[in-house]
Amino acid sequence: MNPSPFWNPKVESLTRPELDALQVAKLRRAVRHAVERSPFHRRKLEAAGVTGECIRSLADLRRIPFTTREEWMSCQASTPLFGDLLAHPREKAIRYHLTSGTSGKNPLRVLDSRRDWQWIAECWAVGFWGFGVRPADTVFFAFSYGSFIGFWGAHYACEKIGALTLASGNMPTDMRVRQILEMGVTTVCATPTYALRLAQSAAEQGLDIKGSAVNKVIVSGEPAGSIPETKRLIEEAWGAKVADTAGMTELGTICMFECSHQPGGMHIIEDHFLEEVLDPETGMPVAYGERGERVVTSFGREMIPVLRYRTRDLVERVPAARCGCGRVYDIYAGGILGRVDDMLLIRGTNVYPRAIESIVRSHPEIDEFQIVVAKANDIDEITLRVELKPGTADGWPALEKQLHFDLKEAHEMLRFNVERAADGSLPRFELKARRVVDQRKKS
Repeated sequence: MNPSPFWNPKVESLTRPELDALQVAKLRRAVRHAVERSPFHRRKLEAAGVTGECIRSLADLRRIPFTTREEWMSCQASTPLFGDLLAHPREKAIRYHLTSGTSGKNPLRVLDSRRDWQWIAECWAVGFWGFGVRPADTVFFAFSYGSFIGFWGAHYACEKIGALTLASGNMPTDMRVRQILEMGVTTVCATPTYALRLAQSAAEQGLDIKGSAVNKVIVSGEPAGSIPETKRLIEEAWGAKVADTAGMTELGTICMFECSHQPGGMHIIEDHFLEEVLDPETGMPVAYGERGERVVTSFGREMIPVLRYRTRDLVERVPAARCGCGRVYDIYAGGILGRVDDMLLIRGTNVYPRAIESIVRSHPEIDEFQIVVAKANDIDEITLRVELKPGTADGWPALEKQLHFDLKEAHEMLRFNVERAADGSLPRFELKARRVVDQRKKS
């Protein structure tokens, strides 16, 4: 039994200089691996004059060219299905995963080797142990086990930890709630949206989910997990603490997690990932506390190396000392703050869906919402459609007025349309929620 609050006490309690030295050694090894085994990366690195021997300090990271999603997709398209990114023969793979399709029409495809899969589970174990998951826990995974990476690695991390692990597959929502209660589940894993949906289903069935054994809800897949208003709703509905995690299909696993001290952000798993925060326009580093784009290098991806991958995620990095847990890992304050390409430009004003959700979730009478952008007489219009919880319709006139005011105040006096949607008319989501409908793209 590991009595430490750290899954890997030796690494998580390193000094910063010790961690920097470890990252340099791992970066050198990752570059050598990519040059020797991945034709895609060999071309890019040779063109930049970079070899493993070039990596002598973290400053040398900037010699490595960026990798973009567009390059990855183009490589796949030119030589289906995986292009020439693979660093090992396809026969060495044991897992196949796709992106969930939130950006673009074609998915990004990934293969995992056996070693990849062990590493994927290890990263999840760091995060789950950090929030307090222990062998005595019973962990319920409320997601469908398909080709989307989702909580796959977390399932195996819990087995590694020694917790009783329950997979719900394609089980309907009402049955999932009943099994959570029947099995004395202590930890529930879901997207933030679906965690709220499970609590709603419990209420509809007359079941006391708040009085259950659940004391931890671990969310992933949406920025909403770090929005205080959304987190508060989930915690109130479940009577449990909520922790956010974030990862990517390209990496196969999480690269950040919220520890049990909950410092208002997520720790970067820095012995497994080298993360930069750059100005998305210039590609230059930004200072601690400034917003920028995450660029990630993976030390553990064997089948498909990941070097300086531009994620398009917006973050603000702050020092590890912000948290009292004692880890060396720096923190992304507020988690994933949105995406560079999520921004909506409405009549000259920048609008981020996360900011709208923060406002919506401050009104607990709202059950679900949708953001619709369209053109009317060649003018951009943005409409917030909201669905109310049962028994709250009488308060709609006052709520409508308040939403108009809140949205206008938060967006440089931009006028929003606010509409009440019919009960049950808005879509519900188990995986990543897609609440923005931009009809301008269709037209």
